[in-house]
Amino acid sequence: MKALVEGRYGGRDGIWAVFTLEAGAELRVGIVEHDIGRVLLRRGNGYRLDRGWSIAPGGLEPPYEGRLRDDLSGFTCPKAEASEADGKVVLTGGGLRAEVTLAPFGIAWFRSGETTPFLHDRATQAYFVSNKTGTLQHVMARDKGERHYGLGDKAGPLDHTGRRFKIDAVDPCGFDAELSDPLYKMIPFLLVDGPTGAHGVFYDNMAVGEMDLGCTLDNYHGLFRSYSAQDGDLDFYVMAGPTIPAVVRRFSWLTGGQAFAPKWSLGFGTTSMTIADAPDADARISDFIDKCRHYDVPCDSFHFGSGYTSIGHRRYAFNWNRDKFPDPAATMARLKAAGMEPVTNLKPCLLDDHPRLPEAMAADILVRDAQTGRPALAQFWDGLGFHMDFTNPAGRAWWRAGIKTTLLDYGVVSVWNDNNEFEIWDEDAVCDGDGRPFAQSLARPAQPLLMTKLSYEAQQAQHPHKRPYAVTRGGAAGLWRYAQTWSGDNETAWKTLRFNLTQGLNMSLSGMFNIGHDVGGFHGPSPTPELFCRFVEFCSLWPRFVMNSWKDDGVVNLPWMHQSVMAEVRSAIQLRYRLMPYLYTQMWRASLADEPVIRPLFFDFGDDAAARDVQDAFMLGPDVLVAPVLEEGAVARDIYLPVHAGGWYDFHDGTHIRGGQQVKVQAPLGRLPVFVRAGAMVPLGSQFGGIDPQSDVHRELVVFGSPALPSSTELYEDNGDAASWRSGGGLVVRFTLAPQGGVLVLSYEAAGDYRPAFEELQVRAISPGLIIRSTPGEPIKLVPGDPFF
Repeated sequence: MKALVEGRYGGRDGIWAVFTLEAGAELRVGIVEHDIGRVLLRRGNGYRLDRGWSIAPGGLEPPYEGRLRDDLSGFTCPKAEASEADGKVVLTGGGLRAEVTLAPFGIAWFRSGETTPFLHDRATQAYFVSNKTGTLQHVMARDKGERHYGLGDKAGPLDHTGRRFKIDAVDPCGFDAELSDPLYKMIPFLLVDGPTGAHGVFYDNMAVGEMDLGCTLDNYHGLFRSYSAQDGDLDFYVMAGPTIPAVVRRFSWLTGGQAFAPKWSLGFGTTSMTIADAPDADARISDFIDKCRHYDVPCDSFHFGSGYTSIGHRRYAFNWNRDKFPDPAATMARLKAAGMEPVTNLKPCLLDDHPRLPEAMAADILVRDAQTGRPALAQFWDGLGFHMDFTNPAGRAWWRAGIKTTLLDYGVVSVWNDNNEFEIWDEDAVCDGDGRPFAQSLARPAQPLLMTKLSYEAQQAQHPHKRPYAVTRGGAAGLWRYAQTWSGDNETAWKTLRFNLTQGLNMSLSGMFNIGHDVGGFHGPSPTPELFCRFVEFCSLWPRFVMNSWKDDGVVNLPWMHQSVMAEVRSAIQLRYRLMPYLYTQMWRASLADEPVIRPLFFDFGDDAAARDVQDAFMLGPDVLVAPVLEEGAVARDIYLPVHAGGWYDFHDGTHIRGGQQVKVQAPLGRLPVFVRAGAMVPLGSQFGGIDPQSDVHRELVVFGSPALPSSTELYEDNGDAASWRSGGGLVVRFTLAPQGGVLVLSYEAAGDYRPAFEELQVRAISPGLIIRSTPGEPIKLVPGDPFF
């Protein structure tokens, strides 16, 4: 590669300050929002790929053909002024200032009013490109006090400092949650927290790359970190923060935000390859329905493993095995009658003997080999095959028709996009690009992104008044605009619990707010009763709660697989349904306000230095702290409760605990340690048989109050899948707890057209010395010292 070390200022072009570098490269620096800067490098022969699919500011959806790199729509582009003096060009606008040093060339980013840059390029050789191979690199200075998060689904500890990760996607079944890399998604987003506050950097490049976060040391350059890519364009966005929440929200906003999934998708769900693979699969589904009733286990969705598509031992998209499922529509109806929404697995590769392969080849809708003109051959799960090209409009039409006629028309409600990492290693593979072809190596993860977008829109067209629910395992930044995702085919092991937790936290910090883990572990040995119970507890309060497994011995992870812990497993599942009103409200907030549902403790308690080191607990929304048991044989555990005025309450028994200390709590099987911050108001439900808003007649607001802590909270209710949730189709109730006349007064405001099944909301105070009074037409009062009313 060639280092670009000298620049010449060429003046302004719209929002851009333009610089000419060596090798015919042009670099542009602009301010697109008051807290977002952008750097865009164009080589002498132009962009390697002139479009992308991740950027969707404020939900401005990019078209299937992609958003042009030069497109600034959706950004406010605040007025910025540029000045040149003493070998520097300073661009100032909004709340940002970029100081560009011409030799050696580098950029330093400042927030308004600050004299220390929050991000600056390495002073020695910060930009590299190769016009021979297409590779590129950007190198930034690194402070020894900085911590690094994000990068999507990455294994290992929460802080990535000192690690090197490949930005790539494979199918690592049974991956080591501590060490394996790469995993399923390609998301080059980095969140940095350090002495100057937090900032984020997102590289809008879908080529295979690498993020080095201090793994490489070189005596000539000081401390640094770097991003490199095998091809593509250097086009990155700088998010100024200055807090971690501000960066996370801004990245979510930049990439279009999280889809608001229907409420039923938050219920407990089950799938297993073994069930759909079995010769008597339909009978096994009936048996599963019967056992849910027998064991009093709610289940709101049944996810069909790909065995429903089998011919022999191989799997074929859009094929129903009629020996296993003689009447698919009747099977779907039977599941729905039991309160279970049917979800079907779908894979984007047509095997080399797929019954419809000649049809697809004739239509030229597969990723092609540019040298041979034939479909690009790839290794897939069951053998060799060819991948659908979702950048081809004819291919999308073919796939959409398949979703409708072979899935949705039978009563399937959702598509689970699986095995969609697009492992096509043919260097000559080319995508149609909606009539403007490009090498698939430039944008491999765009294919699963568009596959998921297509499944989302197909469901939307089938039921326009309902919110769609899609699932995807692979993809690029922006996949959350359409789908829920998860940590993939995890291993059944105690270590998995610990590192799935940190993996999930980094996924959440990377824009994936609707996430979870395969309950019980997907691959490996069958879980012991203790590990199984702890898996259920651990997963019970993540947004996705689906039991998924494939074991060599054929044993399926099911709630009743270990009778010795059946009561404890049921208790953990019921805890989820008890907290469902709170969880659903947090999911609404995630989509409305770009707020992660699952987050590390330092997200909400950034001023508490000790909270930064907690890797064995997480926050569920702003109020609830969850501390799962992660060690074999443990019946108690230590947990740090962050500094918080008023302290914390044990959710289960109301015990008050002072914050800012490590405490030991009892945690026998079936008791997941959960704590609520003082001042919080948590809405609860009592519908334990499954999610049905029409019959959900009870709602409770538990006030973990304190006379010194005014607070507020929101409760969101709707019919479970209203498409009009942004325009009044739901009900938003805002509760406020504030001092008034020497007492704390609980008041509320409600907005929206929806009327829930419950007609009143019971209020209960956990805090000692507080009482609830309710007078018709007046606010509810919490009066210290009176007996409980």
